[in-house]
Amino acid sequence: MSIKAVLFDFNGVIVDDEPLHEQLIGELLIEENLRPKPGEFREICLGRSDRACLRELLMSRGRFVTDDYLDELVARKAKAYHKALEKMEQLPIFPGVAELIYQLHGAQLKLAIVTGALRAEVELVLHRTNLAEYFSAIVAGDDVTTSKPQPDGYRRAIARLNDCYPDLHLKPSQCLAIEDTPPGIEAAKRAGIAVVGVANTYPFHMLQRQANWTVDYLRDLELDRIQQVYAPVA
Repeated sequence: MSIKAVLFDFNGVIVDDEPLHEQLIGELLIEENLRPKPGEFREICLGRSDRACLRELLMSRGRFVTDDYLDELVARKAKAYHKALEKMEQLPIFPGVAELIYQLHGAQLKLAIVTGALRAEVELVLHRTNLAEYFSAIVAGDDVTTSKPQPDGYRRAIARLNDCYPDLHLKPSQCLAIEDTPPGIEAAKRAGIAVVGVANTYPFHMLQRQANWTVDYLRDLELDRIQQVYAPVA
């Protein structure tokens, strides 16, 4: 059995925008007359969807909002994110990401994105960096009602790849996920997928205890190494 697909997380794996998200979440809390607390974004939000993040942040302050109001908050934050990216001449893509994507695509592996980010945010970044054509499927935060560490996004990505390629017959054991946070690693593992942890957001030693394999940078991850680490897992 060989690997057939690589499933990428987005924020913290492809694009280095976690500090921007923390800033925008903090500004949103201030607009709601709430004070951001040091460390809470890292503890509550990293690896999770904006919806799940905001809901928990508000609940921790005794604020219980309707789904409609939560949708409004997510939309406000998304609008601010788009404005911030429009001001950037060059988007902060992690070093080595594009080269790895080209290599995987050249090896005829199917690529997908599984993320809590909104689809519009993902597509904006992919189109501006000329990477959109390499991904056959995107499962974004507005495609599923749950957030990582729940495995639903990964399961849906496999289903979508099978819909796109009926002869693929893709199984979780034939996939590799690339994640940068504990919730993301847990989500992939709960879906039955082996995981490479990239130490973009958390220290190497922390991810090493959870992922099947860990690298400091994606530029260190070569295709032959992926196959080597995958083989015993498969």
